[in-house]
Amino acid sequence: MVEGGGLLGGETSIPGDVSSQFISGLMFACPLAKIDTEITISTPLESEDYVKMTLEILSKFGIRVDVYDRFDRLVIPANQVYKPCDSKVPGDFSSAAFLLAAAALTNSKVKINNLDHESPQGDKSILGILSHMGVDGKVCEDSVEILGTGDLQAVDVNAKNIPDLVPVCAALACYAKGTTHISGAKRLKLKESDRLVALHAELSKMVAKITVESDGLTIDGMSSLHGAVIDPHNDHRVAMACAVAALRAEGQTTIQDAGCVRKSYPQFFTSLKSLGAEIVGGKFDR
Repeated sequence: MVEGGGLLGGETSIPGDVSSQFISGLMFACPLAKIDTEITISTPLESEDYVKMTLEILSKFGIRVDVYDRFDRLVIPANQVYKPCDSKVPGDFSSAAFLLAAAALTNSKVKINNLDHESPQGDKSILGILSHMGVDGKVCEDSVEILGTGDLQAVDVNAKNIPDLVPVCAALACYAKGTTHISGAKRLKLKESDRLVALHAELSKMVAKITVESDGLTIDGMSSLHGAVIDPHNDHRVAMACAVAALRAEGQTTIQDAGCVRKSYPQFFTSLKSLGAEIVGGKFDR
């Protein structure tokens, strides 16, 4: 039971390696508390860039949050007032990553507008990952363009600060020459599904050579993937990753309960179809 009446404030402690969303939530709420709030981050902060995004937004709306010792401690003064602000919401790199990966895997040229490379989004790292895999691209002031080559090289990915990119990186790695190691991803067991286990289970159905490690995945690329019936485990990013992998697989792939993509990208399959993918099934625009 939650009773209203506002926040008191005070001191609290929260782990930094479970979900940055809990920390961001406190940062939005505690400026309205009656006394100052001090938040101690009890374990090293992961997904630091997401917290930096929160700081940037709060600053635009006149809210002060003091950061100490590289996010070991946050102090939020009480009785603050949010001030109106005009702000442009940039495109989401974590969602766009799936379309960029689709272009990379299908030798296609895709341009996505409203992506601000100067924003503090950690998931813009997908551009560097694609570059290291041998994909050509161009970053403009308000857009990103990818020219897929089809020939991908394996990479090592530390996902400590970019956990949402793990599924799409796993899909790319299936077709890359060499062995890709994805580390720093043990938190993914706490997402909508145990993402490491779910990705292993579903990509294995497509005959990917994938192994679950203690904090990530190892993927031997250049597999000849083939279509399969995919259970996304009610996880939007697993569904999108398998859809991207299916674009280059032999035969037909069926993704069950595909409506789970509504959580972050309701138009995902519509976007894929508009880019030329052959997709038959329901509409998830709303």
